[in-house]
Amino acid sequence: MAFASVAELVNKALDGKTNISTIVIEREMEESNRTREEILAQMDYNWEVMLASMERGLKEGLRSKSGLTGGDAFKLAQAGKVQKYVSGRPMMDAVARAIAVAEVNSAMGKIVAAPTGGSCGILPAVLYEISTGYGATREQIVNALFTAAGIGTVIGSKAFISGAAGGCQAEVGSASCMAAVAGVELAGGDPEQAAHAGAMALKNLLGLVCDPVAGLVEVPCIKRNAIGTAGALIAVDMALAGIKSVIPLDDTISAMREVGLSQPVSLKETAGGGLANTPCARRLEESLNLGDFN
Repeated sequence: MAFASVAELVNKALDGKTNISTIVIEREMEESNRTREEILAQMDYNWEVMLASMERGLKEGLRSKSGLTGGDAFKLAQAGKVQKYVSGRPMMDAVARAIAVAEVNSAMGKIVAAPTGGSCGILPAVLYEISTGYGATREQIVNALFTAAGIGTVIGSKAFISGAAGGCQAEVGSASCMAAVAGVELAGGDPEQAAHAGAMALKNLLGLVCDPVAGLVEVPCIKRNAIGTAGALIAVDMALAGIKSVIPLDDTISAMREVGLSQPVSLKETAGGGLANTPCARRLEESLNLGDFN
């Protein structure tokens, strides 16, 4: 399902007077020799897994295997019942759901890597919140997932989605970009607005390093899902308001590749630098029995 560029996706959608998702679904049908019904059923199952992981993560008592993380999604959700969210309820409801999925991942639960396990909470949280606010149908949500997938394939072919290859910008940045593009479509925006949203979401995370404490996908990974979600929702609102990114999404993806290639190995999932190399992080690493993870 490879596409040469985001511009190709947008232009095909505009020429056909349709959405990006339609172009992606048709390409997948052509390349996989599967029917539309089969493809949609598989993506619908993915959404079901996303829903389940959000709900599980919002429950009290969920902890990661290391014990470093867990329970923050529950705390955030409960806080909204007794106090006002400074950032507003829709935003923080989405953030709580993003953290919930990331916590399920850290607890070795079942998630959909979208595009990676470390960034798995962003796309479902964004689509859930937008679908709730706009009254979108399940079919529309599933279609939006194909839009995200199409953008993800472009990022994967032009740059990278792995923190080990390009830093956390390649994981959280890519997920935020995918969510923003899909979110605009789900909210009723056009393909050009969707691409602008993706560019704004991604460029705000350029340079983000991958520095997991003790080499575990927990700290700071989980809370970065929150930031990626917030950034995606903001980008969606800006794009729907008619704000455009001066730098197009294809160029932004190329810039992400350039930045990633210039990062030192210590900032690419090796736990050799950044937050992972702080005194606190090293003490935490020493206190963990990492042999349990082998």
